[in-house]
Amino acid sequence: MTIKLICAFVLAFLVTTAFGKFYIPWLQKVKAQQEILQNGPPHTGKRGTPTMGGVMFIVAVIVVCLTVGFDGMLHGEFVHIFVLLFSLVFGCIGALDDWEKIHKKQNLGLTARMKFLLQLAAALVFVLLMRHIGYLKPNLYVPFFHTTIHMPEWLYFVFAAFVIVGTDNAVNITDGVDGLASGTSIPVFLFFVVITMAWGEEYLQLGIFASGMVGGLCGFLCYNFNPAKVFMGDTGSLFLGGAVAALAFAYDMPLILITLGIIYIIETLSDIIQVGYFKLTHGKRVFKMAPFHHHLELGGWTGKKWTEKELFVLFTGISLLFAVISFIGVYQRYL
Repeated sequence: MTIKLICAFVLAFLVTTAFGKFYIPWLQKVKAQQEILQNGPPHTGKRGTPTMGGVMFIVAVIVVCLTVGFDGMLHGEFVHIFVLLFSLVFGCIGALDDWEKIHKKQNLGLTARMKFLLQLAAALVFVLLMRHIGYLKPNLYVPFFHTTIHMPEWLYFVFAAFVIVGTDNAVNITDGVDGLASGTSIPVFLFFVVITMAWGEEYLQLGIFASGMVGGLCGFLCYNFNPAKVFMGDTGSLFLGGAVAALAFAYDMPLILITLGIIYIIETLSDIIQVGYFKLTHGKRVFKMAPFHHHLELGGWTGKKWTEKELFVLFTGISLLFAVISFIGVYQRYL
C-alpha cells in the first residue's frame, strides 16, 4: 500500500512539472491572462501572468488515477474515479468562469447565481450517486467524540450540498496570493493519505487520489510560488475545493472539515463579516480588505504588511497544525 501511495505522489509531481514546461508557454502565447483587481493590494507586477494553471495538476491526478489506481479498478473499486469525476465537474465550472474572465478581459466571470446553481446541481448529483452505489449513508460521524448522529435522508442531502458548495467556494476564496491555495491544501490532502495508512487497504483508492493531489500541488508550486509564473485560476481552485469536499464525504467524515479546513473557514468568514458589517453600518469595515490574507497584506491591526511569501508560510503552517489535530481526532475510529 505504501509503495502505491509513494508512486502516486512521485508520478503526479513529475507529470505536473513536465507538463508545465510546455503548458505555461502555450498559455502565454494564447494570452490566457486574468485581469488584476484594481482596488486590491499592489499586485500590478502580476499583470500578464497566465491563468488556468490548475489544468497542470488536474492532468497529473487523472494520470495517477488511471495508472496507479488501475489495479483497484480491475477489482471493481471505482470510488477514486467518482471523486475525480466530481472534482472535474467543479473544475469545468471554474474553466467556464476563467474563460469568461479572459474573454471579457476583466476580473468578472460567471455570475454568482449561475456559479452557485451549477455547483449545487453537481453536489446533489454526487451525493445521490454515492448514496445509490452505497458509499454514503445518512449518518454523521462526529470526530474527537467518536459518535454517530443518525439523520433523515433528506436532511443529510441538504447538509451535504451545503457543505460541498461551501467548501468549494471557500477554497476558491483562499486562492488570492501566490501559492496560498496550494500551500494550505497540501496538508489537507496529506491528512487523507495518512488516514489511509492508518485505516488500511479499504481506503487505498482514495489514498491514491489524495497522494496524487499532494504530488500535483507540490509540482504546481514550482511554478506558482511567489513570484508566480502561472495562476491556478478558478479551474484549479474549484477543482481543489471539489476534491477536498468529495474526499471528506467519501471517507464518511465531513465534519472533519471544521478543523481540517480551518484556513478556508477563516478566509470565508472574513468575507462574510466584512460584507455584513459594511451593509449594517453603511460603509464601515472590520478588515482593511477581505478575505483575511488581503487584510494582512495591507497591514491590518498590527501595521505589519505581510509579504506573499510570509503569508504562504503562515497559512500553510496553520493548515499543517490543524491537519495534525484533525488526525488525532479521527485516527482511532476503526482501531
